[in-house]
Amino acid sequence: MTSILTNVAAMSALQTLRSIGSSMQDTQGRVSSGLRVGEASDNAAYWSIATTMRSDNMALSAVSDALGLGASKIDTAYAGMESAIEVVKQIKSKLVTATEEGVDKKKVQEEISQLQQQLRSIAESASFSGENWIAGDAGNVTVVSGFVRDANNAVSVKTTTYALTDTANGTLLFGGDGAGGIVNTSGILGTAGGATINVSVNDLNISAFGGTEMAEALTLVDSALASMTSAGAQLGSISMRIKLQENFADKLSDSLSSGIGRLVDANMNEESTRLKALQTQQQLAVQSLSIANSSSDVILTLFR
Repeated sequence: MTSILTNVAAMSALQTLRSIGSSMQDTQGRVSSGLRVGEASDNAAYWSIATTMRSDNMALSAVSDALGLGASKIDTAYAGMESAIEVVKQIKSKLVTATEEGVDKKKVQEEISQLQQQLRSIAESASFSGENWIAGDAGNVTVVSGFVRDANNAVSVKTTTYALTDTANGTLLFGGDGAGGIVNTSGILGTAGGATINVSVNDLNISAFGGTEMAEALTLVDSALASMTSAGAQLGSISMRIKLQENFADKLSDSLSSGIGRLVDANMNEESTRLKALQTQQQLAVQSLSIANSSSDVILTLFR
């Protein structure tokens, strides 16, 4: 039946055109954003997982920054300890020279005094962001070493602790006064030793030393050098662990980003092909609607 009030063909064509328009809008949104799942309404499960993973990735990025800060502190302390070791090696060499017959110990002491001042300068300046790990107050310091989400979905930040000790065989070159200052009476270089001389590396003065005192001085310096080497090895091992963790954090971040992409990223090859097909369908639907609307004009011929 032909009716001028109800055009079923036009209504059907219009419905098809609306459906194609809606599909085109969705496809254009995926093409412009690059996301297959951009909102929870697209896919609630994938959107929820991706949102959580993005949150973890941001936390992991913050951990990487903290690892970089910790690595800088460790590197500063290690550089200071390494420089101090080289200076103490020179002091040991000067002591060996002073044990020879006919050597003016006062002249040698002048060189040792300059090296002692250099040790104090190194210890005071090896500070990063207000923290000095080779001189100051004893205690524990921590650096961030990781971010973990366990099987129960609980998150935590992992840290590594490094103990600062101011004894003769500790990790600090000089101890602290409890108020942020540095004192020269404790630590590896500030602790007195030797049964006869009872002085520290920092206070060592060989100007009037005899054979026994020189032997004790050499033992004192060699013992300090061994403690500094041990402390430097600890700093080096922590630095190595932090670098390994930094590399792991970078790889983990890349893996999370890749996983998020698999869940929510749009396949641009498919979307571009789909968009082209929808554009063609839209043109055909417009023509179909035009034909359906023009069919009513045929009725006019019946009245001519």
